[in-house]
Amino acid sequence: QLWSDYLRVPLHPRSLLVLQQFNHDGCAGRQRAKQEPSWACKRSEGDTSVPLLRDVGRLKAFGQGEGLMQDPACLEELDDRLHFFVEECDYLQGFQVLCDLHDGFSGVGAKVTELLQDEYSRKGILTWGLTPVIHKTEFDYFFFSPLQELEKDVYRLMNTALGIVHLSSQSSLFCPLSLNSSLGLK
Repeated sequence: QLWSDYLRVPLHPRSLLVLQQFNHDGCAGRQRAKQEPSWACKRSEGDTSVPLLRDVGRLKAFGQGEGLMQDPACLEELDDRLHFFVEECDYLQGFQVLCDLHDGFSGVGAKVTELLQDEYSRKGILTWGLTPVIHKTEFDYFFFSPLQELEKDVYRLMNTALGIVHLSSQSSLFCPLSLNSSLGLK
C-alpha cells in the first residue's frame, strides 16, 4: 500500500515515480514489486561502505535521498516523466515542488529542484518545505530509549537544516510550512 492508493483524485500514471525499496511505514521489501528498477539495488563492485538501498527500510537521512537521485537510471526515468509533461504545456511558467523536510525526501527534493534549475533556469520554482507536527507521548518513551529519541531528533534537525539550505538556494521562492511555530526543531 502506498499513499497514492488512498487518494480520491486520480493521478496520471506517469506523474508518480514510486521508490520500490521504500514503503510509507518504513518496512522495505514487504510489498516490493516482482521486478525492481535497475537503480534500486546497485552499488559499485566491491564497495561495501555504501549499503544497498533495498537494505534500508526508511528513507531517513538527507544523504540517502540525495544519493538515490544521483543514480543515472533514476535520473533518466525522472527526466523522461518530466519531459512528458513539459512537452504537453503550451506555455510553461514554472514549477511547484512539495517536499518533506524532516526525512530523506528533503534530499530527493533538493536534487529534483537542482535538476529543474539546471534544465529550466528561466522558469520559476516555488518550493514548499513541509514539516509534520511531532507529538511525544508516553507510548514513545515506553518503546524507544532516550538514545533512539535523540537520534531521531538529530536526524530531523539535520534533514530540516540541509533541506532548507539546498531547497532555498535552488528555488525562486522557498516557503516552509508547518503547524509548529518552530518547524518541528524543538
